[in-house]
Amino acid sequence: MSKVPTIPYNIDSAGQRATIPAPGGAQAFDRRVVSLEEHFLSFYLVIVPLLGILAQWFAWKFRIPSILLLLLLGMALGVWQRPDEVIAHVTGMDAEHAPTLLFPLVSLAVAVILFEGGLTLKWNRLGDRGFIVARLIIVAAVVAWVLIAIAARWILGFSWQLATLLGAILIVTGPTVVGPLLRQIRPTQSVSTVLQWEGILIDPLGAVAAVLVFEVIAHPEVGWFASMVLMLRTLLVGAGIGLLASGFLVWILRRYWLPDFLHGAFFLVISLAAFWMSNVLAEEGGLVAVTVMGIALANQHKVDVEHVLEFKEHLRVLLISTLFIVLGSRLQLSTLQEIGMDAIPFVLVLVFLVRPVSVWLATLGSKWNWREKLFVGLVAPRGIVAASVASIFGLRLIDIAGSAPDSSAVFEQARLLAPVTFCVILGTVFLCGIGAAPLARWLKLADANPQGILFAGASYPIREIAAKVRELGFRVVLVDLNYRNIVAARMMGLEAYCMNVLSEHVQEEFDLSGIGYFIAATPSDEVNTLAAFEYIHVFTRQGVYQLAPEAKEGTRWAGVPATRKGRMLGDGELTYWRLAELFETGAKVKLVRITEAYGMGELLATHGQQTLVLMRKTAAGNLRIAAANDPLKVEPGDTVLVIAPPPVDHRLPPADEENRATSVGSSPEHAPPDVAQQATEADGSASPEQQG
Repeated sequence: MSKVPTIPYNIDSAGQRATIPAPGGAQAFDRRVVSLEEHFLSFYLVIVPLLGILAQWFAWKFRIPSILLLLLLGMALGVWQRPDEVIAHVTGMDAEHAPTLLFPLVSLAVAVILFEGGLTLKWNRLGDRGFIVARLIIVAAVVAWVLIAIAARWILGFSWQLATLLGAILIVTGPTVVGPLLRQIRPTQSVSTVLQWEGILIDPLGAVAAVLVFEVIAHPEVGWFASMVLMLRTLLVGAGIGLLASGFLVWILRRYWLPDFLHGAFFLVISLAAFWMSNVLAEEGGLVAVTVMGIALANQHKVDVEHVLEFKEHLRVLLISTLFIVLGSRLQLSTLQEIGMDAIPFVLVLVFLVRPVSVWLATLGSKWNWREKLFVGLVAPRGIVAASVASIFGLRLIDIAGSAPDSSAVFEQARLLAPVTFCVILGTVFLCGIGAAPLARWLKLADANPQGILFAGASYPIREIAAKVRELGFRVVLVDLNYRNIVAARMMGLEAYCMNVLSEHVQEEFDLSGIGYFIAATPSDEVNTLAAFEYIHVFTRQGVYQLAPEAKEGTRWAGVPATRKGRMLGDGELTYWRLAELFETGAKVKLVRITEAYGMGELLATHGQQTLVLMRKTAAGNLRIAAANDPLKVEPGDTVLVIAPPPVDHRLPPADEENRATSVGSSPEHAPPDVAQQATEADGSASPEQQG
C-alpha cells in the first residue's frame, strides 16, 4: 500500500475535484500537503542515489562488500516505499503493472554497465589464460547449470522447469560484484584477469541461456531444438550488431567528425541504440551486443578510447549504486519468509559444492595450481544481471499463469524466482565479501593490505630508499629505461625492470599484487608529473606521490594544477636534484626505531635538524609516507625511514655520472654494450633491446 502523501478531496456537483477544507480553515496546511506531493518524486530520485553513494563510501572506508550494503539499504527503503508504488503514484497506473516501466530502465542501465565492462577487457592482458576463461564460461557454466537445477529441485522444491530456469540465471557472476571485490582484495594478476573476464562474458551468456529455457517453458510446443536455434540466432545477431556499432564509432572518430567533449555521450547513445536494436531483432541479444561492442573498441588500435572509459567508470558506479537500491527495495519480507530457511542450505550448496566442482572440472589439464583453482572455485558472487533477469522472467511467468489458469500449476512458484535470486546474491556477496580476502591471503594470492611501492626511476638515491623500504618488509618494484640503473638495482637484490613507466604494459600486464603506492622519482619533472597523473586511477590520489618539480616561473610547467600532480613527497620541496645533492655529499638512508626514551627530538639531535623523515612503519605494520601539508605523526613503536645529512665537513665521492644525467624517459640503448653484456651474464636477464 502506497505511503505517498495525498491531498484530501471530494467531487463537487460539477464532477470536479474539490479540496476538503482543513480544520479551522487553515489554508497553509493545504499548501504544505500540496508541496509534499509535488516534490515527492524529486525527493525519491535524490534519496536513492544518495543512499547508494553513501553505501559505496562506507564500503570503501571499512573494506566491506559494497553490494551487501546496497541491498540492505534497499530493503530498508522498501519498508517505507517500493519503486512500484512510486511509479504507480506518478503515472496513475496500477502498482502491479509498474514493472512494465521499471524494467526497461533497469535493462538499459545493465547494458551500460556491461558496455563499460567490455571496454576494460584487452586481449594482451588475457595472454595464455584465454583457454581457462573459455572453459569456465562453457564447461563450468554447463556443469553449474545442471547442478543448480538439481539443487533447486530437491532443496527448494521447484518444478523442473523453474529449477532449470533458475540454474540458467545463476550461472552468471558479473562485473558489478566481481570488480569491486577484486579492487578490494587485489589478488595476483592471473587470478584477477580470469575472474574479470569470466564475470563480464558470462553475463550475456547466462541471459541468453535464460531466454532459451523461458521459451521452452512458455511455448512447450516449440521444442528444445527450435529454442537452440533461437539461442544461436540471438548470439549471432548480438555479436554482429556489436561489431557494426564499434566499427561505426571508430570510423567516426578516425575522421574527427566528433569533438572530444561529445565522445562519452555519443558512445553512450550508440551503445544504448545497439542494445535496443539487438533486443528488437533477438530477445536478450542486447547484452551480447554491448559486451562485444565494448571488447571490440578496447582491442582496436586505430583510435584512443581511454577517455571514454573514465567517463563510463563514473557512470557505472552511479548506476550500480542506484540499481541495487531500487531492486533491493522491491523485495517483500513476506515473500522472503515464504522461502523460509531452505534458502540457507541452497546458498551453501551453490558456494561450497556447485562452484568448486564446476571449476575443478573446467580446469582439468590446465597449468593452474590448486591454490588458484580453489580461490576461483570459491569466489563467484552474483550481481545485477542475475537480479534483473530473474525479476523480468519471474513477472513474465506470472503473467502467463494469469492469462492461462489451466497452466497455473506449472508457474505457481514463479513469484519466488526473484526473491530466491536475491537471497543468493545476498548470501554469495556476504560469504565472498567476508571470506575472499582471508582466503586469498591464506593461499598466498594476495596481501592483506597492499603497501608496497612502485618506483618510477632507479637512480642511486632511489635504490637506497627502496632497499630500506624492503628491509621494512614491503615489496618494492623499480621501473627505469636506463639499463645501468636496473643492473645496479638487481645487484642489490631489488626487483627492477627495464621498461617505460608510461607504457600500457606496466599497468595492464605487470603483476602489481602487494603494491599500494606509486612514487614518481625520475630526473625529469615532466615524466614525474605525467606518470603521477597516469597512475592516479590505479592507486587513487591518496597513494600517488612524486618529487617536487624544480621552480620554473614563467614556463609552461609553472601553471600545472595540483589536480594533475601526485602528492609532493617529503616536505614538498624535495626535488630530484636536491635529493641527488644530498647523497653526493654523503647523506644516508637510515631506519630508526622510535621509543618512549628515543623520540623525534633525540633523533634530530643525533642526526641533525636537517634530517628528512620520509616514511614510517607503524606498530601495527602499516606504511605511511610523508607528503607536503601532511607531515607524519611519529609515535613510540614506529620505525621511521629518514635521510640523514652527512656530518659537517664530511664528503663522499660524487655519485656515478649516470645518476645525474639519465632520465627514465631515455632510451635503454644508451647503456654501453659492455655494461649490458655484463648485466646479462650477471643475472641472466635479456638484453636491453629484448626488454624494450
